[in-house]
Amino acid sequence: MCLILFAYKVHPAYKLIVAANRDEFYGRPTAPAHFWEDHPAILAGRDLSKMGTWMGVTKNGRFAALTNYRDPNEVTDGKRSRGDLVADFLKGSASPSRFMKIASEHRSSYPGYNLLAGNLEELFYYSNVEDRIEQLRPGVYGVSNHVLNTEWPKVKKGKEGLSKIIDHAAGDFTEALFTLLQNADPAPDDMLPKTGVSLEWERMLSPLFIRSEGYGTRSSTVMLMSEDEIFYKERVHIGDSPQEQEFIIQK
Repeated sequence: MCLILFAYKVHPAYKLIVAANRDEFYGRPTAPAHFWEDHPAILAGRDLSKMGTWMGVTKNGRFAALTNYRDPNEVTDGKRSRGDLVADFLKGSASPSRFMKIASEHRSSYPGYNLLAGNLEELFYYSNVEDRIEQLRPGVYGVSNHVLNTEWPKVKKGKEGLSKIIDHAAGDFTEALFTLLQNADPAPDDMLPKTGVSLEWERMLSPLFIRSEGYGTRSSTVMLMSEDEIFYKERVHIGDSPQEQEFIIQK
């Protein structure tokens, strides 16, 4: 997952709103969102090469998602898959604060990441790069491949778009969020971050929705969680005919 926009305890009905894009190499084998056969309470897509996931939720409302921290010079050999973190939280019963503490204790076991974990009662953020656990207050947030709320153009545009959708919701709320996630306008060169990759890659990675020959936005997900219900819809981008999975969980 390379862009997560979310609103926590801002909307009167949906206490947690998540709109996220997963960017990945097209050749990496992936299963779309489904209830896992080996853990039926977990609803998530699955990385079939490492068997972890980038975002998911359980039937009782445990939620987790992560993004990679972009550092092309980082040595990743011998480290665990970041997708294990999301899967481990969803499988387990540890409180979000306890889980983040454990993650901090093992921070060097994984490449750089940003992790969200929680439920409607409490939501936490942790990056093993900053090594600081933060309990999030109500608000609108965004995280891409740097730390939380870094003012990259895609994060700023995404947060502003999410806030407008919440404040002036009209018509199909879910579709408005998907439209936001499909914004493929690149940022001007003078606004591009400098993360150690080439200028060509910075340009290609700058939109909310990424397209290139071998890498791009593989799927978009919208999750709306209220006190009584979880709505989860994933749109997998395959050519001009996206495949959709939609789930409603009564809590």
